[in-house]
Amino acid sequence: MKPWETIDTTTVDGTTLKLTRHDREFLILADAVPLMSSRTHGSEDALAMAGCRHARLLPAPSVLVGGLGMGFTLRAALDLLPSAATVVVAELVPAVVAWNRGVLGPLAGHPLDDPRVRVVERDVADVLRAERGRFDAALLDIDNGPSALTSHRNTDLYTDRGIAWTRAALRPGGMLAVWSARPDRQFARRLRDGGFDVALEPVRGRLRGGPKHVIFVAQVPASI
Repeated sequence: MKPWETIDTTTVDGTTLKLTRHDREFLILADAVPLMSSRTHGSEDALAMAGCRHARLLPAPSVLVGGLGMGFTLRAALDLLPSAATVVVAELVPAVVAWNRGVLGPLAGHPLDDPRVRVVERDVADVLRAERGRFDAALLDIDNGPSALTSHRNTDLYTDRGIAWTRAALRPGGMLAVWSARPDRQFARRLRDGGFDVALEPVRGRLRGGPKHVIFVAQVPASI
């Protein structure tokens, strides 16, 4: 059996991220805990499908993807959106962007090469605070969902304050989709209290089977 090969490592807020490969499978670990695998990206695809339900019907939507991962959510969003769409990818870790421009690129068909895509190497919270009324959809796959794993800064996104930033960044009718490793009733309540219509959608890591995850789907009411 082939051993796992370490391709690269980086550090974010004291957490070590390691990109590894075994045969055709890639795995990113956070302090030796598996964070994402190229074999189980069904829930990342589902995140894009849930979050782009409104944006995909618009002639020139603006979409924010928070957290690049291995590029699967971005690829799924691009496959749904029209040619005049603009997709901003906010990724805090420069190494993750480099991995996707390099060895991980073929996994999702090199989505960073799409002319609709603009990469911003910033905390997605900073982008949300700066871009009021900019987006028709925000797809957030940050850390482990409301239970942060790699960076304590990520917890701000899931507080009342972070929810307010996100709502302000979305246009009327805009949708927020949040990937989570598990259900979180308190986060769902905070979304509702923050002015969103909210649904929780269970998804699986693979098309058939795999680990169970949850997508929080929240929509800003359309103006009357």
